[in-house]
Amino acid sequence: MKKSYQSLEVNLTNNMIQVIYRKLTSNIFRFGFVILLTFTTTLSAQEGDSAKGKSLFNANCAACHTLDKKMTGPALRNVEQRLADDEGLDREWLYTWVKNSAGMIKSGDAYANKIYNEYGGAAMTAFPQLSNEDIDNILAYTAEEKKAPTPVPGSEITAQTTATTGGVSNEIILGALAILFILLAAGLFLVNKTLRRFASAQGIEVEEDSKSTPLWKAFIKNQFLMLVTAIFFLLASAYFAFGYFMQIGIDQGYQPIQEIHYSHKIHAGDNGIDCKYCHSSARTSKTSGIPSLNVCMNCHKSIYEVSPETATAEYSKEFYDGEIQKLYAAAGWSDEEQKYVNEGTPVKWTRIHNLPDFVYFNHSQHVTVAGVECQTCHGPVEEMEIMYQHAPLTMGWCIECHRTTNVNVKDNAYYTKIHEQLTKKYGVDKLTVAMQGGLECGKCHY
Repeated sequence: MKKSYQSLEVNLTNNMIQVIYRKLTSNIFRFGFVILLTFTTTLSAQEGDSAKGKSLFNANCAACHTLDKKMTGPALRNVEQRLADDEGLDREWLYTWVKNSAGMIKSGDAYANKIYNEYGGAAMTAFPQLSNEDIDNILAYTAEEKKAPTPVPGSEITAQTTATTGGVSNEIILGALAILFILLAAGLFLVNKTLRRFASAQGIEVEEDSKSTPLWKAFIKNQFLMLVTAIFFLLASAYFAFGYFMQIGIDQGYQPIQEIHYSHKIHAGDNGIDCKYCHSSARTSKTSGIPSLNVCMNCHKSIYEVSPETATAEYSKEFYDGEIQKLYAAAGWSDEEQKYVNEGTPVKWTRIHNLPDFVYFNHSQHVTVAGVECQTCHGPVEEMEIMYQHAPLTMGWCIECHRTTNVNVKDNAYYTKIHEQLTKKYGVDKLTVAMQGGLECGKCHY
């Protein structure tokens, strides 16, 4: 009986040990799985998506930061690694800093206050709307290695090669024409010599007619031909003289080189900047105005170089970057210190469009009231690398526009009353500028 009881006790003990072992094994497995999953998730989160990070960086960070150059804030290339190595700060610190930098400064955080003081006491904008995952993506983008600049199709070497090839081709063509002319002259000489030999062999004597009258003497003796020729030359001279004098003061196609190269193609074309952002006075005054350098610096405090894709065979990236440096020098801006260090120097812009002093032209009347697009008078500005005068800007050109252009009266209170009166007078629905007195001398000359 005692032996049987001991056997039962051993069996129960073994069963309990097996149950405990199974539960313990199961719990360890579950705990290990959770740890593994957490580690994997954390690792994945830390890696981030650099493509999404680039988009987030451009939308939230690019106004004050670039990857490789100090701007309003520090450069952010490998920022996480640098903070970890130099300051011993982890990603959690970055989460807090991005979402509430002002709070970290007030808390007395040493590095937060160091950055705050280093950049002139300007606290970074808080981004509480960014999640940890968003910040992970941004950090993944900042951790990317700097890529070597992509060679631009049609580089300077290609351009030089093309120019050299073009020069060689022209020389070959000119040389071929010269040889052809020499061969033609030699051929005529040989033909003449051969004909004379043939005539001599046949016993034909070739003599010069000493009694024949030269052509120019016969022409002079003919009074009718002389009269017609004189009239022709007088009319031709008058025509060309009139045409020459009519071109005085007309600078269509005038394209001066400016002290600082400014590409309307990049600004108005590629970037879609409204003309009236820079020439803001065109809305409210007679002149369109020349924008001050401060208008340029609104953007170029942050844009210190152009993208490699902007470069062309004629204008390299180095050329455009050099022109931005000229802008900084003229504005008195220090790119290294990110502040104005002196008053700068005025830029000697060369005026392109210039009407005579006795001509009155009001930009606001055309731009604001009439709704005329800038391209109507200035041409395809968005395609011009170097600005030039597109239209002749002559009196005839202006009058023709006034004769053919219908006035925009829809939802335009400026014309409400006069439109009602003149449409009845002329019996039409649409009015041209001429119908409103646009051909009166006093409109432009007074």
